[in-house]
Amino acid sequence: MHLITDPLQFEFFVRALLAICLVSVLCALVGAWVVLRGLSYIGDAMSHAVFPGIVAAFLMKGNLLLGALIAAVLTALGIGAVSNRSGLKQDSAIGIVFVGMFALGVVMLSRAPTFTTDLSNFLIGNPLGVTAGDLWGALGVTVLVGGLLTAIQKELLLASFDPTEARAIGLPVRRLNNLLLVIIGMVVVLTVQLVGTTLSVSLLITSSAAARLMARSLHKMIWLAAGLGMVGGVTGLYLSYYLNTAPGATIVLVNTAIFLLSLLVRRRE
Repeated sequence: MHLITDPLQFEFFVRALLAICLVSVLCALVGAWVVLRGLSYIGDAMSHAVFPGIVAAFLMKGNLLLGALIAAVLTALGIGAVSNRSGLKQDSAIGIVFVGMFALGVVMLSRAPTFTTDLSNFLIGNPLGVTAGDLWGALGVTVLVGGLLTAIQKELLLASFDPTEARAIGLPVRRLNNLLLVIIGMVVVLTVQLVGTTLSVSLLITSSAAARLMARSLHKMIWLAAGLGMVGGVTGLYLSYYLNTAPGATIVLVNTAIFLLSLLVRRRE
């Protein structure tokens, strides 16, 4: 029993556990849509495409999170515009915009006199460095995203899987798609700040992909993805504590193991 209770004497560990649970729910809310629509590339792309916004805020001594959010919205709208106007598939549009935005960030960074730890910490993230304010912010965003996606779920489902019918009944398919991209971008930015790029993408994609193998409905997939993310996160955090390994990377490895186990179980059915 002491194996479970001993780490809980540290406030930073308890905050990290709460952060992982909140981020797991938040990522599950949008991760289900990412996996179902074949947008798995967007998680990693968004986490890099916000780079110029972060650098711009850093150079102007502004809020890094605000700069990243602005870049995320512009990236999402840019992906939608390129996809709609060029006729290219969305994954191609994501690649074009992502590479362009990341390159812009590198060019802007080359003009910076110094590269401080504040900027690197934002990009890398650290679950053990989460503050109480971060937790309240994550809770607020989770409630907001959950409420918004629930409100437009039926319309978004139709626009995602039968856009012709959606247009025929007057749904704004393009706006719905852009809204989903903006929501994904905002969630990626917030989770990257809390837990880092690698863990953010893992919670967004790996947990939802594992849930997709076992769930037959959107609701079940979301709840299962959240549950798997929590199990992987808590297990990985405890393992990192006792093995003295990097918490984010350890959690990612546990999530990957859960996915492989889910894949093995499904093949045997």
